[in-house]
Amino acid sequence: MKPITSYLDLRRRQIGADPPSSALAALSALVAVLVVSPMAWLVWQAATVEPARAYELILSSQTALVTANSVALMLAVTALSLLLGVPLAVLTTRTDLPYSRLWTVVAALPLVIPSYIGAIAFVGMFGPGGEVDTLFGATLPRVDGLRGAVFIVTLYTYPYVFLTTRAALLSTDGSLAEAARTLNASRLDAFRRVTLPQIRPGIAAGALLAALYAISDFGTPAFMGANVFTSTIYWEFSGFAVEYAALLALQLVAIVAVVLVIEAGIGRDQDASGGTDRGQPIRLGAWTWPAMGFVSALGVLTLVVPVAIFTGWLVRSVGDPIPSLAFQPEFALNSVYFALLAAFVACAFALPVAYYSGRTNSLASRVIERATYVGFAVPGVVIGLALVFLGTRTLPSLYRQGVWLLVFAYVVRFLPQAVGTVRSSVLQIDDSTLEAARTLDAGPIETFRRVTLPLIMPGVVAGGILVFLTTMKELPMTLMLQPVGTNTLVIAIWEAQNALAYRYAAVPALLLILISGLTMVVMLRQEGYGVT
Repeated sequence: MKPITSYLDLRRRQIGADPPSSALAALSALVAVLVVSPMAWLVWQAATVEPARAYELILSSQTALVTANSVALMLAVTALSLLLGVPLAVLTTRTDLPYSRLWTVVAALPLVIPSYIGAIAFVGMFGPGGEVDTLFGATLPRVDGLRGAVFIVTLYTYPYVFLTTRAALLSTDGSLAEAARTLNASRLDAFRRVTLPQIRPGIAAGALLAALYAISDFGTPAFMGANVFTSTIYWEFSGFAVEYAALLALQLVAIVAVVLVIEAGIGRDQDASGGTDRGQPIRLGAWTWPAMGFVSALGVLTLVVPVAIFTGWLVRSVGDPIPSLAFQPEFALNSVYFALLAAFVACAFALPVAYYSGRTNSLASRVIERATYVGFAVPGVVIGLALVFLGTRTLPSLYRQGVWLLVFAYVVRFLPQAVGTVRSSVLQIDDSTLEAARTLDAGPIETFRRVTLPLIMPGVVAGGILVFLTTMKELPMTLMLQPVGTNTLVIAIWEAQNALAYRYAAVPALLLILISGLTMVVMLRQEGYGVT
């Protein structure tokens, strides 16, 4: 047994080799405060509204309509995403579907395309004067309004349910369902009574993501003319009705909070892990071709149709030219520049929070980490509105006069993506590796720079790529906080849609799809991702 002095000396080395916990905690807390601060400004703005006026606005018929439409959009999209995502997950994991790897990629790829790009494609495709009418002389009903928004958002949201359910199915023991089959349970009954309780947490996680996306989506409802919270908040803000916009924003945040509370109580009583034996795959037989046709149809609707529509607009110019809408290469450069800045700043903010949370199991670290997730749960239009209040009232020199307020908005919104990946890397660090550095009398900063940082760098890069990808597609915050005289790809798409000059949206939309797709490929290669 080692002497007590040796043990105490080792403990001193261990404590001294890590960054000072008080300084790290203070830096992490500062990041959390910065992330939460926009919501404080929003609450303050709403609190300045006279109570009588606030009640009048909240209880108005317009507010009731907006609330009903928003809740209906969220519930319908969530239900339809479940109806699409869960069967697709079962098809690609528990059946003998040919080329399951290919179909998995096809089913997941819609996440690369922003839903508002799909909305523009379908709006321009149907109805009088649409692409179908022009090419084939057949007038089909328009895809717009609330029903159109439900349709489009579902097409680009179901992959959340598909991916989380698929992950849960891959981690469950398929032999349990087979055991139920030996007790004369039907295949459907075995799935309902054995498999479903195991994968319910995965389904619930996907349903939560779908619900949050649906109620926070701005572009699709705005392009479809659906009166929901996000589009109404923006139009009221644009019309200088800031009081009403602030009250609507708080109501939207309240609904999001209710959704999070409901999800917290669903699917927690079963552990989805249970083994690696998937059992015998379900034979599709005569259903093989219909199953492949089903996945192919989704791929055509979500991927082929938008790309084909925009490509057609690109090669076929119709109507008088509109010089103000003409594409400029700087639009793409600005988008990439803003996204790179956001990714860099987000990773810099994520490092202290993720390291403190991953290396310190304390209440303070958990509270700080969760505080950084607030922005991800709050719709982008709400964060944009809050920072408009902050910029116009406190930091007028930054409001639309430079990139930093916009970059800060991106960081507030997407910081959890970087925190999550970096923290996962921190948790995988072997303590013996750090102890080896301590035996060489390396100080805390040197140990972090030469040992810890290289080990967690893959997580930092993955987080930066995720932030870059989502920043490229972000629409409402870019609209509300873009520097004066600076355009990006999403702004070019927005202006072309507003002018109903859809052909001018072709180049920026195709570039956005291309950049997003390439970014996704880089991320998957960097993570060594594979599908089975």
